[in-house]
Amino acid sequence: MDSHKIYLYNTASKSKSEFKPLVSGKAGMYTCGPTVYHYAHIGNLRTFVFNDFLRRMLSYFGYEVNHVMNITDVGHLTDDGDSGEDKMLKGARREKKTVWDVAKFYTDAFLLDCKKLNLLPASVLCKATDHIKEQIAMIEKLQENGLTYQAGGNIYFDSSKLSDYGKLVGLDVSKISETQARVEGDSNKKNPHDFVLWFTKSKFDEQAMKWESPFGTGYPGWHIECSAMASKYLGEQFDIHTGGMDLAPVHHINEIAQAEGAFGKTPWVKTWMHGEFLVLGKDEKMSKSSGNFLSLSSLEEKGFSGLDYRYFLLSGHYRKPLTFSFESLEGAKVARKRLQEKIWSLKEKWAGVSLDKLGRDGLSEVALGYLEVFESRIADDLNMPQVVALVWDLLKDNDLSNNEKYILLMDFDNVFGLDLGAKKKEVEVPEEVAVLVTKRQAARVAKDWAKGDELRDKVRALGYKIQDKPDGSFEIVRVN
Repeated sequence: MDSHKIYLYNTASKSKSEFKPLVSGKAGMYTCGPTVYHYAHIGNLRTFVFNDFLRRMLSYFGYEVNHVMNITDVGHLTDDGDSGEDKMLKGARREKKTVWDVAKFYTDAFLLDCKKLNLLPASVLCKATDHIKEQIAMIEKLQENGLTYQAGGNIYFDSSKLSDYGKLVGLDVSKISETQARVEGDSNKKNPHDFVLWFTKSKFDEQAMKWESPFGTGYPGWHIECSAMASKYLGEQFDIHTGGMDLAPVHHINEIAQAEGAFGKTPWVKTWMHGEFLVLGKDEKMSKSSGNFLSLSSLEEKGFSGLDYRYFLLSGHYRKPLTFSFESLEGAKVARKRLQEKIWSLKEKWAGVSLDKLGRDGLSEVALGYLEVFESRIADDLNMPQVVALVWDLLKDNDLSNNEKYILLMDFDNVFGLDLGAKKKEVEVPEEVAVLVTKRQAARVAKDWAKGDELRDKVRALGYKIQDKPDGSFEIVRVN
C-alpha cells in the first residue's frame, strides 16, 4: 500500500500524534497477554481483538510488525498489585491440579480463542516462566543503579528515586500517604507506590513456582516480567505498547519505572495504547471476580461464532466503553452473515484480479475514492465504526461495479480480519428435508401457494430455510 500518515492516541500525551517508528518501515509492538489461571472473558478478548486491528492496520500500510505478547504463567496477585491471593494458586486449588497443569490448560484455551477470533499469531509469544533469567538480570541492573531495597526478605523497587514516577497517568504521588500503603497490606514498603521485584519464602511459603536467584529462592513480581521480555525482544526502546485500560494505573507505570530505571533511556515506549472496557450495563465492568463473566465458549453455546463477536467489536471505537448484550450480538451476527452472503454474490462478477495485482491506477475514480476514505479512517486511530459504515455505503453505490466492490472489500478485510474470502460451505441436506423441498417446488409450479407455504414451514421446523431468488432458483441454508 502507498505510504499514509497514521495517527494514534497516546495515553502518555493524552493526544493523537503521527506515528513515527524508531526504525523506518518497522514497528515494534508489545501486548500484555493473559494470566493463564482461568478462561479469558470476552472483555479481555476485546483488548486482544483491538491489538489485532492495530497490527493489521500497520501491516496494511507496509510496516514490518514485530508483535511480542507475553503469557503470565507465574502467579501475580488478585489485586494486580502486591497483595491478595496468588492467581495461579487460586486456579490450582479450584481445579485440584498443579499450577503447571493449570497454566498449560488455560494457555491452550486462550490460543484456541485467538484462533476462533482470527487473531494473527504473535511474532513472539513469550512465557514468564521461560524468562526468569532475564527478569533476574533486570533486577540486578536496578540494584546497581540504586533503585531497590530489601525488606522482609523481598526486593522492592524504590519509587521515590524517580521524580517522574507515574507520569503515564499523571499520578500525583504527594496525595497518597505512607500510612495508606501500610493499610493496603505491606508494612515493608518505604513509600506508597513501591512494589516487589522478587518475592522469597517470606511470602506464600507454599508457593509451587520457585527459582534460585541472587536474592534468595523465590519468584518474580508481576511487573518485572513484561519489562524484561519486552526489552529482550524489542530493545531498550520501542514503538508501541498496548493493553487494557485497567493496566495503565499500576502495571504499566511500574513497567516504565523498571525499564527506564534499568536502561536510563526515556521514553522506554513512544506510544502507549489502551483499550476500554466491555461493559454489561451502565458503568459495570466485565470481570471474573464480580461474577459477570462470559467466555467465548459460552457465546458459542448460544449459537454465536468468534467472527460474530469480532464483527460486534467493530461497532465501538477501542477507546470507548462498549456495552454488550445478546441482542446487540445477534444484530452483529445477522449483519456479518448478510455481508458474507453479499461477498459470495459479488464474487460471481469478480474478474479474478486482486488490488495488489491491479494497482491503484487500475481503479475507477469512484473506487479509488472509497479506498482513500477507508485508508484515512483506519489511519485515524483505528476509526473502525466509520469504516463499517463505509462498507455498507459502498455496497449500495450503483456507480461502483460489482467487480470493484469485491476487490475493495477483500482488500479491506486485510484489516477487518473477518475471513470474508472464505469459501461458501455446501449445506448437507437430510433426505427428509430434500423430499419436503422437492414437494414444495412442485406446489409452487402448480401455483398451490398455501401448500408451498406449509411445506416451507415444515422445512424451517427441521432447522433449514429455503431462500428464494428473483430468477426462480433457491438456496437451502441451516438455521441456528
